[in-house]
Amino acid sequence: MSGLLRAASVIALATLASRVLGLGREVAIAHTFGASAAYDAFIIAFLIPHLLRKLLAEGALSTAFIPIYSSLRTTDPDRASRFAGNVGTVALVGFPLIVALGIWGAPALVTLLADGFDPAKQALAAELTRWTFPFIMLVGLAALVMGVLNSHDHFFAPAFAPVLFNIGLIIGAVVIAPNVDPPVMGLAWGVLLGGLGMLAFQLPFLRARLNFQLRLRPNDEDLKRLFVLMGPTVLGLVVVELNVLVDNKLASRLADGSIASLQYAVRLFQLPLGVFAVAVATALLPQLSRLAEPSSREQFIETLQNGLRLATLVLLPATVGLLVLGGPIVGLLFEHGAFTVDDGARTLGALRFLSLGILGYGMTYLATRAFYALQDTRTPMVISSVAVAVNIALDLLLIGPMGVDGLALATAVAGTVQLVISLAVLARRLDTPLSRAVMGDGAKMGLAAGVMGAAVYGVDTVAAGAAVGDAVRTGVGLLVGLVSYGGLALLVPAMRNALQASGLKIRGV
Repeated sequence: MSGLLRAASVIALATLASRVLGLGREVAIAHTFGASAAYDAFIIAFLIPHLLRKLLAEGALSTAFIPIYSSLRTTDPDRASRFAGNVGTVALVGFPLIVALGIWGAPALVTLLADGFDPAKQALAAELTRWTFPFIMLVGLAALVMGVLNSHDHFFAPAFAPVLFNIGLIIGAVVIAPNVDPPVMGLAWGVLLGGLGMLAFQLPFLRARLNFQLRLRPNDEDLKRLFVLMGPTVLGLVVVELNVLVDNKLASRLADGSIASLQYAVRLFQLPLGVFAVAVATALLPQLSRLAEPSSREQFIETLQNGLRLATLVLLPATVGLLVLGGPIVGLLFEHGAFTVDDGARTLGALRFLSLGILGYGMTYLATRAFYALQDTRTPMVISSVAVAVNIALDLLLIGPMGVDGLALATAVAGTVQLVISLAVLARRLDTPLSRAVMGDGAKMGLAAGVMGAAVYGVDTVAAGAAVGDAVRTGVGLLVGLVSYGGLALLVPAMRNALQASGLKIRGV
């Protein structure tokens, strides 16, 4: 199990660098554009390329590719290389066709996604869509490289590559935007710079680990199996991403800046998920894939349970931290330049409701990877469909009385529903009480997170009364939270055991 923590740590550190720069990206965008109509238009323009990135690249392609390629590497390395070359050839042919269709259909896509925009705003979004659509080709090829590297247990380069994407957008916001008309076009150019950087950064690591020839073999049985596995995954991700589509479509009918405020809140919500939950899930998938045979079922269950405990240990205090310190964090990062106090209040409300879903979404990442390791992509699709139905129903119910906050709360509840169903189905499939095994330790971790939250709240209340700045409030709050929760992690056996089971040796305890 030490390999899991070591791999997850490498991914988490690289992803942390990416997320820190991601926050820098959001700070730069907020300073330049605030929660404005122009940024609303960019979000809608980039929505489809970004969703296709999840559906066809880092989502379906990567998660279906890794189990097949990892299995072939252990039985027939030459066949694995041929498979990788075949998939690469298909990607080089298929992605340009998708880009061409997206550029041609940009106006219709914008109308579908944001029918609440006025004509000028729709025209701007369509033009931005045409510029951002080639990103899917760049990131699709990068995702294929990522799948190969992860299968070779090389996690750093794929996890670090998004740093280049963030740098591209920062350049777009800070350097290009002031020199183009309209300025928001700088973000579209930054997207393309970032996608090119993600691909170029990983290629040297790929050449060091894999020799293959690009050659199309359409009748190859491994390629057919890839498409069979991708099919339900794509459908499942489409269902999941309906949440995003519906949220933005409904938000387009609210005041200007509503989509942007929800986007800023989502970025902060995704920080703990991206830094840790995705890191553990990425490290888990190759390990679980190698343990998927019935003869290794006990090791499979143990690895999954330890991953769930480790995720719980980190995601619970992250949830409490965002609930308590959300105000100073939003103020520190965003409330300057074109970003107003009203924008901050709207963003903070959405963030607090979204935070309630951190544990649900984080642990669902892990549960879904367990299904993928078992080469079952259909079950996650069905479960996602149920969660999305819950989300859309709550969207329609809550947007009237709560506005953007209602959309955020609906998202959080849907993630929790998805987790509960996923763990129940997995427990039945593996014939072991997964939730019962994790919930006992999770309750103790939750109590510790509550103690941490009380300490942080008390200190932040004093700091706010002393009228100190958001930077001081945020820094002191994070320090108090880290010290208090870290101390409890050494004292509470359930927390200490979760760390040790994942391979972290704690001396003297």
